[in-house]
Amino acid sequence: MVQGVEVTGQAGLVEIHMDRPEKKNALTASMYGAMTAALEKASARADIGAVLIAGRGDAFSAGNDLADFMAGPEGAGAAFAFIRAIAAFDKPVVAAVQGLAVGVGTTMLFHCDLVYAAPDARFIMPFVNLGIVPEAGSSLLAPATLGYAKAAAMLLLGEPMDARAADQAGLVTAVVPGDGLLAHARGAAATLLAKPPQALLATRRLMKGDTAPVLARIDEEARIFREAMQSAEAREAFDAFFQKRAPVFRRG
Repeated sequence: MVQGVEVTGQAGLVEIHMDRPEKKNALTASMYGAMTAALEKASARADIGAVLIAGRGDAFSAGNDLADFMAGPEGAGAAFAFIRAIAAFDKPVVAAVQGLAVGVGTTMLFHCDLVYAAPDARFIMPFVNLGIVPEAGSSLLAPATLGYAKAAAMLLLGEPMDARAADQAGLVTAVVPGDGLLAHARGAAATLLAKPPQALLATRRLMKGDTAPVLARIDEEARIFREAMQSAEAREAFDAFFQKRAPVFRRG
């Protein structure tokens, strides 16, 4: 177990638990690395049929740990490696989401097959607010999944989406009671594992279609993201965040 991530496996299922509840499961470079490694190992093992991703405590994930992310290039590199790993993963992924799902806590869900949300789940993509751009292919997948108007509210305005709205928009598979969330997600994973494996994987490939445009968008987002991180806008946004004040942006 890497600090902040617990990976377990039995009966064909690998479970990845973000386990840093005191920080709302904010993700560090080492946590990203552990999750990427878990996905790569699950992909390589013929006896693994599905992966379940969940968060401990009252949040799914608050997104990047900004202090860790800003400490050096390792944070961004590890984050983008995880994003590519989950986007290219070749087996079903089930997610159990409660509480906050911020930034990558939401964008990773576009690459999951079944997403179950507790009633208190809140999905937020505040990239523009931080002077940066979306990642994980979400600039392509959010409009395709939610419709352009809802995606614009989330990505341009930074508006949150609650569990009920996310269910109606197609971001989540179903809203289930919080006290039974993990059990429900595990039950769905068990149902997947009982299916004919080759037919299941072939159907998933057909549904996903050509992944090249998504991976190309992920690379394009990563390039612009890194450029944006060096901008005056991003510096002001991050300074304001850490100083707990309203940012001031200038035009021209």
